[in-house]
Amino acid sequence: MSGAGKGGKGKGGRGGKSKSRTRSSRAGLQFPVGRVHRFLREGRYGKRIGAGAPVYMAAVLEYLAAEILELAGNAARDNKRARINPRHIQLAIRNDEELNQLLGKVVISQGGVLPNIHAILLPKKVVEPGKPMKAGKDE
Repeated sequence: MSGAGKGGKGKGGRGGKSKSRTRSSRAGLQFPVGRVHRFLREGRYGKRIGAGAPVYMAAVLEYLAAEILELAGNAARDNKRARINPRHIQLAIRNDEELNQLLGKVVISQGGVLPNIHAILLPKKVVEPGKPMKAGKDE
């Protein structure tokens, strides 16, 4: 019984089993590459899924999430809040031109709308008596 059932290579367990690293850690990502790969396979997006596709997709998803969270955090700080809520996410997305284009048809529950008052609805400026009016197109 020389080392039977001990696992690893060689006698006496020397060399040891190498520590497994996830594909996410190899790529330097926080998003799960293995899970994205599984979703791509199970989603039947193609007969075969290459090894680089889930890494690239996880990186894109991580970038988008980080971008939205950064902008939403700024919106929360502007409103003197410590937590991000759906309203802050809505403000972050709608105030960013590219994210608004990407998520234009998306409805965020409890997000509200951007504050906007049409210029026609605003009260007209009153001219004080005694001050000359500026020459315009009317005169």
